Amino acid sequence: MKKLLAVILLGVVLFTLALGSQAIAAVECPPDLANFPKGDAAAGAQVFGGKCVACHRNGGNIVKRNKTLKPDALEKYNMYSAKAIITQVTCGKGVMPQFGKQFTEEQIANVAAYVLQQADKW
Repeated sequence: MKKLLAVILLGVVLFTLALGSQAIAAVECPPDLANFPKGDAAAGAQVFGGKCVACHRNGGNIVKRNKTLKPDALEKYNMYSAKAIITQVTCGKGVMPQFGKQFTEEQIANVAAYVLQQADKW
């Protein structure tokens, strides 16, 4: 029953994100990380709270429970860097959708900075 509810919730979240999205620019995958702006964690908190929190509340993961945004999982899955997070958010991977068309490069860099700042606090 819990799995069914999680799948339904994920479907609703992804459907809502798809309906609310507008293309900002073409997505380059993998992104050109050398030209990405430096992230601002405070601004990233705003973006995270608007979209990412739907699946990653308190640094968790409602879809893949072991793939959280906490230090041990970030390290285990080679995601404990701004470059890795930027690539994942921009291009998506597995069940995580691509957000490169919904967010600007600046917003994505900000989310990465926020996740790295928060990782030890979640």
